Amino acid sequence: MLRYLPFLLVLALWIYAFIDCLNTPEEEVKHLPKVAWVIIVLLFGQVLIGPIAWFAAGKVRKGAGAGGGPGLRGRGGRPQWVAPDDNPEFLKSLGEENRRRAAQEPTTDEDTQDPDGDAPGKGK
Repeated sequence: MLRYLPFLLVLALWIYAFIDCLNTPEEEVKHLPKVAWVIIVLLFGQVLIGPIAWFAAGKVRKGAGAGGGPGLRGRGGRPQWVAPDDNPEFLKSLGEENRRRAAQEPTTDEDTQDPDGDAPGKGK
């Protein structure tokens, strides 16, 4: 079984490169038209030249974490994930939401009484 492992790894890389090439939008393909890259990956896949060329030079690669969002904060030009409890924008939104809820639901004296009707702090 171990003697088939190199063949299976080459086959897996070949299939992955082919599917990646097919799923890549035309505007993200570099140097050659997409059809040419598909043909290169198919023709030279068995010797790994096609898939390696596709991964090295055929596609515009984005860095990990690219895209931004509410949990990202740039430092030195690179976005970095920030935990919600450390994110000032998230904490501010929680405070605003709590104030909005408090304004919608005014407190009453019933909230401070015991279920049997006694006032809080009085002993029996």
